[in-house]
Amino acid sequence: MTVAVPDEVARQARETGVLESPWIWLTCAALAVACVGLTVLVRRRTGPRRCGIALAVVFALLATTAGVNAHVGYVRSGRDLVLLLQRGGGPLRDLGGEFEQDGSMPGTRQIRLGGPDGPAVERMVIADPGSAVPGGRNFVLLPPGYTDAANANRRYPTVYLVHGNPGGPEDWLAAGDAPGTLQRFYRLRALPPMIVVSVDLTAGHARRDWEGLDVPGGPKLETYLAHSVVPAIDRRYRTLADRGHRALGGMSGGAFAALNIGLHHLDAFGALLLAMPYEVPDNRKRLGEDRALLAANTPRDYLPTMPFPRPVAAILTAGTGTPGDVEAAHRIAEAFRSRGQQATVHTEEGFGHTWRTARASLPYLLAFAAEHFERPRG
Repeated sequence: MTVAVPDEVARQARETGVLESPWIWLTCAALAVACVGLTVLVRRRTGPRRCGIALAVVFALLATTAGVNAHVGYVRSGRDLVLLLQRGGGPLRDLGGEFEQDGSMPGTRQIRLGGPDGPAVERMVIADPGSAVPGGRNFVLLPPGYTDAANANRRYPTVYLVHGNPGGPEDWLAAGDAPGTLQRFYRLRALPPMIVVSVDLTAGHARRDWEGLDVPGGPKLETYLAHSVVPAIDRRYRTLADRGHRALGGMSGGAFAALNIGLHHLDAFGALLLAMPYEVPDNRKRLGEDRALLAANTPRDYLPTMPFPRPVAAILTAGTGTPGDVEAAHRIAEAFRSRGQQATVHTEEGFGHTWRTARASLPYLLAFAAEHFERPRG
């Protein structure tokens, strides 16, 4: 199956952001070398020598950071950098300075990104103490016209996206550029309006590799997503609250979470959107010594034989720069097909296991979801 995406949308999703430019790390590296050279020239003067060494170290660190970012594509612009800093805690934790209170949606904050064609982004805090999730910061991207009086009775399909590990829900707004991709789709009228939710599966610990699991003695993130986030979104927003109009996706660890949770909840999700997926949990120790629990959360083991009382459609994407990802995508797709389910694979030439691949894949994930929403099966 070929997923149709306008050339403009696909091209811009693959473009390098300002802060991803290799010239940044090359410049910092050159400055580090220059500082080393100046330090040698003034080696007999203690003060200038120390200053030169300090500057060389600083520029070397900046060059390393910029080089890694140029490869990974985590921070593309100044806005991405702000979102990253705001995750750090304290006064930077909230997006309060960038988001304004919206009177029509009590308890949410809203900003429109990308002009009149861009989605309105709202932050919705959903707590589930029973699942050990103190207050997940979920971001809801609403299509243009959602609040117009003419659309007061219109309902929309929903796509849920899960971040990677480590990471947080801001990542799909920044590194994943979901607002920009949606804005371009909507401007070209190439995607039906939909609600996109970037789900917080950090349980308040963004550096821990939870993989969306119900962790014994820890957060129950599968339960949180399926039984807290989805119902809360359906209550707050005008969704088409059925599996035929609901998709679940993610990147890397988020793709594993989407695969595992989606297969456990076929009654809730009719389409799975998986960027750089894998089918065996990386951190199996979180599931303890219970072999049955591990098997129940290892799609590689249970997918080839599981029943499908309801059909599901899946798209799997990977970058050819990471052959293991491509092999995993085809292996999982074949497992779906062997069970009579629709599955397609899309690859990005030369990309690796990075956010650049997730960003380039997102148009195909959303277009696949839209095709499923228009022709739901089951």
